[in-house]
Amino acid sequence: MSNMETYRSYTISYSYHALTILLSLLFLSNFHTTLASTPSTTTLNYKTFIKTACNSTTYPTECNNDLLPFASKIKANPQKLCNTALSVSLKAAKNCSSTISKLSKNQGLTKSEVEIIKDCIVNVKDSIDQLNQSLSAMKKLGSSNVKAQIDNIKTWVSAALTDETSCTDGFAGMTVSNTVKNTISNSILSVSKRISNALALLNRFYPN
Repeated sequence: MSNMETYRSYTISYSYHALTILLSLLFLSNFHTTLASTPSTTTLNYKTFIKTACNSTTYPTECNNDLLPFASKIKANPQKLCNTALSVSLKAAKNCSSTISKLSKNQGLTKSEVEIIKDCIVNVKDSIDQLNQSLSAMKKLGSSNVKAQIDNIKTWVSAALTDETSCTDGFAGMTVSNTVKNTISNSILSVSKRISNALALLNRFYPN
């Protein structure tokens, strides 16, 4: 083989290997780009699912703020969405219970305020019990007789909402300081919004 032929063969071989390496690098680059973009696109779809669902609630702002952080967990699963909404409601109810219990330890409370706070503590506790029942049932939601299970869950959630709102009914005709009234009202409102949203989501995805 002449020197020219050897040189030509070497050049072709080198070009072939260089092209192979270049194509491999391009493939890996596109592959990593796809991997990097897929999670963000998927997460965006999950968030869109949550936002669309929250638009059907009474308090969409609170709904989005509460549920969007759990988008990767909820995905686009209605059961997980409702389950998370109930968990958020339960947490809010427990925080409310803690706030009102602390309020009961304040010095200088009037007899009326003591009675109102006492009733509220009982009502919120009942609400927590109802939410615990609904959350437990939601987690165990099966494929058979789903309607009956959902009906029970809705009943418990509705009862929890009634327990919360009835807490502030005690203010009527009673002399209550602004501190006591505002503390209870704000805490109850926060919980009521979450429970109302959870019930709205249940009605959206599990209509009667």
